[in-house]
Amino acid sequence: MRVPDTRSLERRRPQAARSGPQASEVQRVEIEFFRMLNRFVEPMVRAGFGSPRMAPGGFIVLETVGRRSGRAFRSPLAATRIGRHVIVATFRGERSQWVRNLAARPRTRYWAGGRPHESTAFVMHPGKRFREPKSLPAPLRRVARSLAPWTKAGWAFALLSPRGGCEPEG
Repeated sequence: MRVPDTRSLERRRPQAARSGPQASEVQRVEIEFFRMLNRFVEPMVRAGFGSPRMAPGGFIVLETVGRRSGRAFRSPLAATRIGRHVIVATFRGERSQWVRNLAARPRTRYWAGGRPHESTAFVMHPGKRFREPKSLPAPLRRVARSLAPWTKAGWAFALLSPRGGCEPEG
């Protein structure tokens, strides 16, 4: 059996997967793109435009507190409403700072319909083992179980429950 030459494999890796200056440039462009997009979209969503009301899907503005800086951050996100609960997701997994911030500090607030809503987040992300909180309603626990396999593919999810409705377990 012939062992492949690792130098030829290095040449075949896609640009975004390379390490070094090219990867940091791609990451910088990605970060700046989302910052510009958020600056444009966030004020409209916070005012209530596109909020999940009659239809279960729409947009919210999620407020998180930086896990290191302690500063407040706002991120407009696509969301799905299930009763009084909201689910947000990202295919960027832990590259999304809001995921890391929510995992560190699950007490949060989001804006929907032009109003703030205090909530507690149950965060599911790649590499994290979790159990659904017993305080989550049974249908939402089933939703969490159905989303869990997607975290292995790099997705991250947060189930936002009204404050007091989903306290994280220990």
